[in-house]
Amino acid sequence: MGRIFITGSSEGLGLMAGQLLVEQGHSVVLHARNAARASDAQAALPAAEAVVTGDVATIAGARSVAEQANNLGRFDAVIHNVAVGYREPHRIETEDGLPHVFAVNVVAPYVLTALMKRPTRLVYLNSALHRGVRARFDDLLWETRRWDGTEAYSESKLYNAMFAFAVARHWPDVLSNALEPGWVQTRMGGPSANDDLEQAHLTQAWLAADEASAGISGEYFYHMERRSPNPDTRDPALQEQLLSRCVEITAIPFPSEINR
Repeated sequence: MGRIFITGSSEGLGLMAGQLLVEQGHSVVLHARNAARASDAQAALPAAEAVVTGDVATIAGARSVAEQANNLGRFDAVIHNVAVGYREPHRIETEDGLPHVFAVNVVAPYVLTALMKRPTRLVYLNSALHRGVRARFDDLLWETRRWDGTEAYSESKLYNAMFAFAVARHWPDVLSNALEPGWVQTRMGGPSANDDLEQAHLTQAWLAADEASAGISGEYFYHMERRSPNPDTRDPALQEQLLSRCVEITAIPFPSEINR
């Protein structure tokens, strides 16, 4: 049985995945943004090994979460579930000067991946909306364009999948995959969502711990079936641009295969 860390797991799909993995006999560590949400998470899943607390909207917060997770020891898998949605009506800027949606959906997974002890498996939650946009490294942080919350969210998920595949390419000893859970009625998905909530947490648990997914890396899934992602996510040159910008933004180097 494995040890799995799930970011953004005080409720919704992260918590559902945690509950399933505990039922399967795995040890699960949850993550919540603050102490109140951590208490709720622990109450919802008393069998959780621990709950790490920290707001990953800031680089300092993401660093803290990585440090707390490392203090608990190495994990067999990390599910990068934490995210914010597409309803931000204007460009909300974090204390690091980043768009909030970009900070949480792109920078936080980068910081955690770069700083945490390397697991055997990495799982990144994505969205079908990433297929409708292209990489915009000319205005990555939405500093010149007129704000569009849906497009900004979609781009953040494009970069998220791009990063998952970059990790798979750079770290052949790690199984790194991305998935879309579907548009479901969670707090982020909203009441209009019409996908199957009972299916939405299964793929991430399967990729994190199931023997049937062992050996699979650099792939994109929906309901445990391979799907074709936006072609930009597969482009090594774009992947390297993303890694370079993440290093520039965070001042945290991306660990090479050799030095980890």
